[in-house]
Amino acid sequence: MIEATLADIRKPEMLYSYQDDIVHIIDGRKKEEVGFFVPKSMTKEFKAFIESVEKVKRVALLNRIAKAQDRDPVDEGGVSDGIF
Repeated sequence: MIEATLADIRKPEMLYSYQDDIVHIIDGRKKEEVGFFVPKSMTKEFKAFIESVEKVKRVALLNRIAKAQDRDPVDEGGVSDGIF
């Protein structure tokens, strides 16, 4: 992975040199992370990675909901909160 500033990315000759590397973009003045530049040749792999991360997050959230619902069962005459 290559680190570059926003100023580097704005230069066409620099942008075209990043054909097969992911670029970590940093704001040069604020020293903050802006994001990542992923070349078109790597989009399938990157999308698969992002989808796997999102799936892990969703499963963790569903497990958290299930545990919370297990700790708070619906008793006789009670009303369900609608989470199944």
